[in-house]
Amino acid sequence: MTQFNERKQDERLHDLRLHEEEQLAEMLSKKYGVEYVDLTSKSIDTDALRLIPEQEAHTNEIAAFRKINKKVFVAMRAPENPNALQSIVSLENLGYTTQRFMASRASLEHAWERYRDISYATETEAGILTLSTETIVQMLQKLKTIEDVRVEISAFAASKDTHRVSRILEIVMAGALSLGASDIHLEPSDTAVRMRYRLDGVLIEAATFDASTYALISSRIKLLSGLKLNIKNAAQDGRFSIVVQEKEIEIRSSILPGAYAETIVMRVLDPNTIAVPMDKLGFDTYLMDIFNKEIAKPNGMILNTGPTGSGKTTTLYAFLRKVYDPGIKIITIEDPIEYHLPGIVQTQVSKDYTFAEGLRSTLRQDPDIIMVGEIRDAEVATTAIQASLTGHLVFSTLHTNDAGGTFPRLLDMGINADVLGAAVTCAMAQRLVRKLCPACREAKPIEGDDKKIMDVLLKNMPHSEELPQNRDTMYVAKGCPACRGIGYKGRVAVVEVILMDKEIEECVRHSSSERDIWKAARHQGIRRMAQDGAVKVLQGVTSLDELGRVVNLLDEAMLETIA
Repeated sequence: MTQFNERKQDERLHDLRLHEEEQLAEMLSKKYGVEYVDLTSKSIDTDALRLIPEQEAHTNEIAAFRKINKKVFVAMRAPENPNALQSIVSLENLGYTTQRFMASRASLEHAWERYRDISYATETEAGILTLSTETIVQMLQKLKTIEDVRVEISAFAASKDTHRVSRILEIVMAGALSLGASDIHLEPSDTAVRMRYRLDGVLIEAATFDASTYALISSRIKLLSGLKLNIKNAAQDGRFSIVVQEKEIEIRSSILPGAYAETIVMRVLDPNTIAVPMDKLGFDTYLMDIFNKEIAKPNGMILNTGPTGSGKTTTLYAFLRKVYDPGIKIITIEDPIEYHLPGIVQTQVSKDYTFAEGLRSTLRQDPDIIMVGEIRDAEVATTAIQASLTGHLVFSTLHTNDAGGTFPRLLDMGINADVLGAAVTCAMAQRLVRKLCPACREAKPIEGDDKKIMDVLLKNMPHSEELPQNRDTMYVAKGCPACRGIGYKGRVAVVEVILMDKEIEECVRHSSSERDIWKAARHQGIRRMAQDGAVKVLQGVTSLDELGRVVNLLDEAMLETIA
């Protein structure tokens, strides 16, 4: 005996009604002379959707579902509905041209569901999140520790305030500024979403969100960054600004699709953290002498290498501030402009304005000094080399592991070894290590494995006259209120340099081996990065553990060059 399944029968009837409704809408579209559209199979452009307020869309049975420049595609239940036509007139009064489509009620409901992605996003200037002076002052006073941020976020995450998402995002941003974070990481898992700040190069967990709150936060960030809300399976990059007490801080946002939800990382470009003068970068006396000499040359190329976040741009900015003079013209090509330098022409690359195109255009502006944010490909490398050979001083960055890797990297890009000697005057590499908090650091004797490492690094130390007299004591982190219990406060660069001379030029012509280049540079008497760090350990600036976190102290190739 066959059992009647009422639920399945209802589902079949529902599907049949929907199919009939779509057929009716398609048939009527021909009668009214407009195109038919089935929105249930289309992604809805929320930039278009927000052009018509949600309540108006429901009442007038209308939805804007796509926007291309100033053209808007609009779906309507009844093309002759006076109220719907009034919505069309309102769009055209704003300067848009419209194309009408006929759609079923089910189609429109599919589009209206997307309003939830923008319902908590308030209208602002494009790409600008404005924090009031009162709000930011209040937050900066309250948010002194990670725990303060956690408490404030928890309070608003649990509230039913319609503006809670904007408020949470303000707390997140204010906390980043107060604590001096360089990045904000939002990382979904199967149970919750973790938020972490990168403080002095180390990620520290600050708060967690539930999935529904995070969905609203991610939509808000996408809107601010000028990204597509309905794209969730592809990477997107954007940017927006925070205006804090008349100071504009740029935020670069990166969104990646993940297993549970999209992962978001926001880089905080605070001008105050980048505007560091050259004498505050932590260079030892002999390095300062080298850099002062190199940046005073009328032409050549100075390359700073290292991974993302190693302080390369900050160092180059310090060089530019040092060489600035009203009698010379300096032009920069950056992605993005991280700090506005007075008296210097700064340009920013975009999708249509690349480093290569920018550099070619810059050379027609008669500059004396050029800074190229990054050499990414052979075209930029070749143009920059030619600029340095034709009377320009060029500053730029490159992604290599150490200073010795600069020359093989340029050779890989197709640069002729014969011209490198004349073009590149100085290759440097740097990393950032956290500085010990001076209020709570603790002295400790150097012994055991620590002593073995320090003995190797100090054995043939160039410029040993600058070393402290006491070489048996170092300092370790402890933690106190002044450093928020971390034990470290601020960062300083550890650096290595190779200067172009006859020996290096000859070596580059005959070998692309980094080991050979470092052996050829040994006579220059410049410390390797690990040695520079070891000096800072003896000076109590940083700890050996922190140095080991950033630099490979037991790298055989490095040890071979200092033996």
